[in-house]
Amino acid sequence: MSEKTKSEEVDETLVDKEIQEEQKEQSEAEEVVEEQSAEEKLREELASEKDKFLRLFAEFENYKRRTSKERIELFKTAGQEVIVSLLPVMDDFDRAIKELAKSEDKEMFKGVELISNKFKETLKNKGLEEVGVKQGDKFDAEVHDAVTQIPAPSKKLKGKIVDVIEKGFKLGDKIIRHPKVVVGN
Repeated sequence: MSEKTKSEEVDETLVDKEIQEEQKEQSEAEEVVEEQSAEEKLREELASEKDKFLRLFAEFENYKRRTSKERIELFKTAGQEVIVSLLPVMDDFDRAIKELAKSEDKEMFKGVELISNKFKETLKNKGLEEVGVKQGDKFDAEVHDAVTQIPAPSKKLKGKIVDVIEKGFKLGDKIIRHPKVVVGN
């Protein structure tokens, strides 16, 4: 019926071409967007994996530090038990030397003194130190163990240490046996 004029056909063809070009541009734009979104996804995944890796690495470093510290503490406490059990032996050596100094047998005194010194030196090399306490020092409840209180022989010794009954020792920074003292009141 209706016959189209040439100008209408040309107009339709131009419209079709314009529609096709628009569709082609849209598809190209979508491809670019898809490429960008794929690239963005990969970047996000990479960032996520880097974050996981850094967290895992930090957690592992903390684990190594913690186990190393625990191991050092274990060695210290294991040695502490042995040293604490040897302290009465050292006290016995001190008493023996005191008594042998009164006797006539100087050779026995020298022998026991040499053994005692070697024993003390060995413990010192393992970290044992004597807590320095003497008469007239101020009493400190954190460091000293008060056995009893007696009337102070002089005003200077009031609230201070009058006598040391048993020596105290520390292993490193930790006191393993508090010195037992008598305090003047």
